[in-house]
Amino acid sequence: MLGPGQTPHNQLPADDKSGGSPLGLTDYLLKILNARVYDVAIESPLEQASRLSKRIGNQVWLKREDSQPSFSFKLRGAYNKMAHLTPEQLSRGVICASAGNHAQGVALSAHRLGCRARIVMPVTTPKLKIEAVQAFHGEVTLHGESYSDAYAYATEMAAEQGLTFVHPFDDPEVIAGQGTIAMEVLQQLQQPIHAIFCAIGGGGLVSGVAAYVKAVRPEVKVIGVQIADSNAMVQSVAAGERVQLSEVGLFSDGTAVKLVGEETFRITQALVDEFVVVNNDAVCAAIKDVFEDTRSILEPAGALSVAGLKQYAAERQLTGENLVAVTCGANMNFDRLRFVAERAEVGEQREALFAVTIPEQPGSFKRLCEILGKRGITEFNYRMADNAAAHVFVGLTTSSSQDRADTIEKLNQHGFVAVDLTNDELSKMHVRYMVGGRSPHAQNERLYRFDFPERPGALMKFLSHMPPTWNISLFHYRSQGGDVGRILTGLQVPESEMAGFEEFLSGLAYPCVDETENPAYRLFLS
Repeated sequence: MLGPGQTPHNQLPADDKSGGSPLGLTDYLLKILNARVYDVAIESPLEQASRLSKRIGNQVWLKREDSQPSFSFKLRGAYNKMAHLTPEQLSRGVICASAGNHAQGVALSAHRLGCRARIVMPVTTPKLKIEAVQAFHGEVTLHGESYSDAYAYATEMAAEQGLTFVHPFDDPEVIAGQGTIAMEVLQQLQQPIHAIFCAIGGGGLVSGVAAYVKAVRPEVKVIGVQIADSNAMVQSVAAGERVQLSEVGLFSDGTAVKLVGEETFRITQALVDEFVVVNNDAVCAAIKDVFEDTRSILEPAGALSVAGLKQYAAERQLTGENLVAVTCGANMNFDRLRFVAERAEVGEQREALFAVTIPEQPGSFKRLCEILGKRGITEFNYRMADNAAAHVFVGLTTSSSQDRADTIEKLNQHGFVAVDLTNDELSKMHVRYMVGGRSPHAQNERLYRFDFPERPGALMKFLSHMPPTWNISLFHYRSQGGDVGRILTGLQVPESEMAGFEEFLSGLAYPCVDETENPAYRLFLS
């Protein structure tokens, strides 16, 4: 997918808004060739994913940046930036804002260079990541509930204390440091390469890779991959200008960026050939793919490139090509593995979820199982609804979207009304754990999915904002090990108070989705 007027080639045009003399492609090539990264970084291996290669009919190569000392590519750019500071700047120290991999890269680099590193992280940052930064002797300050809050505070501290701010992506030295990845790939794989796939958050990685590739081997495609709920770069390229997102999903927290950089946008718009947008389930499937080939567990952002590679190859029916995916990080929160395992089969289209309405009479279960035949049943939830019909929540092993459609048609032909819930977030996140939770007393119920910050006091804020005339009739929460908790709640709100309810949602400022009309809710919970 290309944005309006975008023509990827081996030229890097000037940016009229830059206010100076923007760097050209030759400038970046020289910066990459002279980048100082190997004091801290290793030349990461380029490994063939044999099982995945066989399955998709192409040679898949994994550039294992997850094997770096900080388990992420980020230390390349951080160290290169800091290695180019003057002795006087180093003596004053550096500062950055980050909740993850960049923070560890800056802390490790500062420790190696013998300078002070202040790391500002949101208060929602998991303890695991805080301790990882402290292990590299970074001085952690917790501030704000989001990266934006931490970033604003860090820039204030930089000005007040004379510290040098190390940007996570929008800096030529950082971009050049990341570009050394492409230099290694082209040295390691001498065969023709069809494309290199890179995850995009703020754009530092894809910019560095594209700058080197288009200067040296312009025939090699550079393809950026974003997740559907954090696709600021894709929207920006399509619009021809930087687009700021109001909200971003945090499953792939390493790429959850609302606004891409000015320099990374300029480079990406000019040099990146195409973009692929994937969903959470596809990323979970990619994490499993990499594990099966390497026995390593990537974080969601680290597997984004693999998910994009698979989708790109399938959509274009590629065969026999060399495809490289930069597996850019492995700082996985262990608690999130449960969610990944549950969603990987759906992401690979090996599991489908259905709501099936069957007659409430003896023999219905048996007849349903006979229709399903020898197909594997992965989940089965049932509770009597009324004397006429019952609703069953069932998971089945499948092979493709067409297989799902054929199953629906077969069930309908035998008199069982079936609804495909495979792509319904409410069903996958909550309903599958709540089937049977029906109540005749839940009048005037509104059903909402909320994203609560994973910190003490978030629920109390929710409850304290509620008028006493409203009642919570349903509540479901399940930890996913992330910075945000997914909550499903039913609220009994009289029709006469709907205007106040809208004000309540606006004032709460927690991202939410109205699921009141969702068929899964109507079938199983209302």
